[in-house]
Amino acid sequence: MKKFNNLLKKEIKELVTAQLIISLVFTLLLFNFMGSITKGEIEKGIKLRDVYVLNLDDSSLSKEVLNNLSFAGFKVNLMNNLVEEKNKEKAIDYAKNNDINFLLVIPDGFGQSISKFSPMEIEVYSIIRSFSIGSTVNSEMVNQVVNALNRYISNNFLKEKIPNIDPEELKNPIRSKEYVIVRDKMAEGSSAEVTNFVQMQSIFIPIILMIVIMYSSQMVLSAIAVEKQDKTLETLLTVPISRRQIVVAKMLGAGIVGLISALIYMFGYRSFMSGITGGVEINSTDLIQKLGLQFTPYGYTLLGVSLFLAILCALALSTILGVLAEDLKGAQSMSLPMVLLVMIPYFLSMFSDINSLSLPIKIIVMAIPFTHPFVASQNVLLRNYNVILYGIIYMLIVFLILIFIAARIFSTDRVLTMKLSFGRRKSSTEGKKVGL
Repeated sequence: MKKFNNLLKKEIKELVTAQLIISLVFTLLLFNFMGSITKGEIEKGIKLRDVYVLNLDDSSLSKEVLNNLSFAGFKVNLMNNLVEEKNKEKAIDYAKNNDINFLLVIPDGFGQSISKFSPMEIEVYSIIRSFSIGSTVNSEMVNQVVNALNRYISNNFLKEKIPNIDPEELKNPIRSKEYVIVRDKMAEGSSAEVTNFVQMQSIFIPIILMIVIMYSSQMVLSAIAVEKQDKTLETLLTVPISRRQIVVAKMLGAGIVGLISALIYMFGYRSFMSGITGGVEINSTDLIQKLGLQFTPYGYTLLGVSLFLAILCALALSTILGVLAEDLKGAQSMSLPMVLLVMIPYFLSMFSDINSLSLPIKIIVMAIPFTHPFVASQNVLLRNYNVILYGIIYMLIVFLILIFIAARIFSTDRVLTMKLSFGRRKSSTEGKKVGL
């Protein structure tokens, strides 16, 4: 056991390099920087609810409408006092030169025309100085302002004509009462709320798992390729320790470093997402509690086992691919199959329902071991524990098969000579090859 521990420490020391530490620190700082910048842009967008208005009508109705905008959540700033004359061109120039992003012009005769039930056009000027998040929020204000004006004017007309009936009931005579059913539970509420909650709860797991698998696999591939290139693998195989333990030590070392890196990535990514959402956490509502869409201790356990087995499968496969690599440059090419196996279920789980795929495609996708942890979080919320258990059993079988193959390769001297060649065959003196 002492020899195995020493070997494990050696593998971890080789993986934890100065470049790794610098890259992790840089990534953490980058996520925080991006989060703070994004949060600042969103805060700017919220402040852009200031509406500058040039009222060329000055009727009682136009003044009343503008006062209503204040109650609708807009800060109304009259341009009449900012420009010398009621001149539209001067107001536009003033907006351009004074960092004003939104200008509303009420035309002359607005009140008189509206009073006669005649449609009237108002002019809205959006001054775009960039294409940041703030400018996107500013563009949405056009519809918000126009809708607020239309709603207020139409409600007033209806109150005058039919004072005993609420205008909203006249405009919206049909109301919906929505119910959501999840398995054997039903509750009144919006399906959009449930969908958003589940997506926010499960968005981190696929991202972090993809990072861990890709990062840990690349470490194992590179470490074995470098050992073959520098001939240190030959020395390692002469150490009086089981070669199966060598395989386990390599995978366990990469797994530990990968999990630590994943925690750092997760902390940084969560900081970035906190900047996007303004620091607002998604809390469990009464609807979510009534539907039972919560992680239970048993669900957390199954999810953890599923994630861990996915990492082990990735490390076992990377060990085999690393043996087939001739050098460090070849190891980079060997990572392509791993990338494809991870990216396919990742995108499918993020943007579609795997259960809705056709049967042949579904079988192919579910045959990829990394598919199961990607969909495990949603199955935990839906209490589909049997699906997760079947996935765990399948990944365990795949892992045992891969570790058996890796151990067989390391048990012979072929581990020093095997390599995958994508070009023409060289002379047989360079060693055995597994050609394509």
